[in-house]
Amino acid sequence: MSERIFPNNFLWGSASAAYQVEGAWDKDGKSESIWDKYVRIPGTTFKETNGNLAVDHYNRYKEDVQLMADLGLKAYRFSIAWTRILPNGRGEVNQAGIEFYSNLIDELIAHNIEPVVTIYHWDLPQVLQDEYAGWESREIIEDFVNYAAVLFEAFGDRVKYWVTLNEQNIFMTLGYVQAVHPPKVSNYQRMYNANHIANLANALTIKKFRAMGMTGKIGPSFAYNPAYSIDSKPENVIAAENYEAFNSSFWMDVYINGKYPKTVLKGLEKLDVTIDIRPEDHEVLANSRPDFLGINYYQTNTAAYNPEDGVSIGKMNTTGEKGSSEEAGVPGFFKRVQNPFVERTNWDWEIDPQGLKLGIKRITNRYDIPVMITENGLGEYDKLTEDKQIHDDYRIDYLSSHVDAIGEAIAEGSEVIGYCTWSFTDLLSWLNGYQKRYGFVYIDREEDDATAKLTRYKKDSYYWYQELIKKHS
Repeated sequence: MSERIFPNNFLWGSASAAYQVEGAWDKDGKSESIWDKYVRIPGTTFKETNGNLAVDHYNRYKEDVQLMADLGLKAYRFSIAWTRILPNGRGEVNQAGIEFYSNLIDELIAHNIEPVVTIYHWDLPQVLQDEYAGWESREIIEDFVNYAAVLFEAFGDRVKYWVTLNEQNIFMTLGYVQAVHPPKVSNYQRMYNANHIANLANALTIKKFRAMGMTGKIGPSFAYNPAYSIDSKPENVIAAENYEAFNSSFWMDVYINGKYPKTVLKGLEKLDVTIDIRPEDHEVLANSRPDFLGINYYQTNTAAYNPEDGVSIGKMNTTGEKGSSEEAGVPGFFKRVQNPFVERTNWDWEIDPQGLKLGIKRITNRYDIPVMITENGLGEYDKLTEDKQIHDDYRIDYLSSHVDAIGEAIAEGSEVIGYCTWSFTDLLSWLNGYQKRYGFVYIDREEDDATAKLTRYKKDSYYWYQELIKKHS
């Protein structure tokens, strides 16, 4: 890959999320989030893991930023916990929360690392879930925009890149259809209405950002799994088109163009779903095009025809037992099947770097918008050797091939402004516990907080990324 492919100001970064790394779940005025409560339900997560301690980034952020600086990171994407800033979801600001994130931002800037701030990465204040059912109420729109405005006011002088909502498609489908994330609901009607409310919150937050005269750039991040057809049989090709429309265009069209795809709205009628779209909503959505689109890319999906009596919600692999996931789909529209041409991780995620190139090109051709890769990484079992080494060549191979794919997309006309790997350190992988490791930095802990040493060790991939950034700087 030619070094000249990537622009000089390209953001070579890495990422995390508050609940997954910070710990200190109830310290310094922070209130309970929906995840703080949800993980206490027995059987919800792998071996009952939670984020009470996580990897203690709250107390060790200076150590972690120094590791970032030593690596040579140009950007660090992290999320802010709504519950640290506004413990009641609204109203009085918790100055201890402001101080923590202000100090983190200053520490990053002091080490020449660009902060990329995610406003919402799934940890809704539990008080708002209790008061009005969170994303199911339009009341959340004002509360979310006001929360974002607090962040813009406090940090907008130093933060130039903002992500509004992280993976809205994931927290909606896993929370309101598959019932494996909070609020643990399985109801298409409730999901699509809550999702529309989140779209309005996203749009009005972007409007607020501009109304306040912020000088940076803002956009949502979307978990994009580009769809293939299993073959060229027409019914399977149509199923793949349905998959792409229902699972990708349905969100990205609204973000960029302010409109839902007509074929999806018509298809939802077959599922007895009618989205509560009010006349005034159209103007809100139509005039809030983001400055960039964040893409979280891990895999492609392959689709095939699914009859009316076909498969529906299937089992997810959250244990790392390869082959334990099940086919899933929407009867009458599509089902997801295995791609015979790619390898899979132990969590059954398909490894397909060319799929990232495909996704970037589709976005360029359909929307003509700059892309930031806000997440991309490999979750696997890592082994700490007796001499404290972590030889993760498999991760180097994975990341290297995806970087090459980004370079190819840029060379062919796409604008990509940054690449944030997932993740910088190992962290709590939501339902999967701590055994599914993503980081450049190994954290010496397993599922039990009581035995967590939390010592940081650089993996082989840390040094690989260090050299990659040097080469492209």
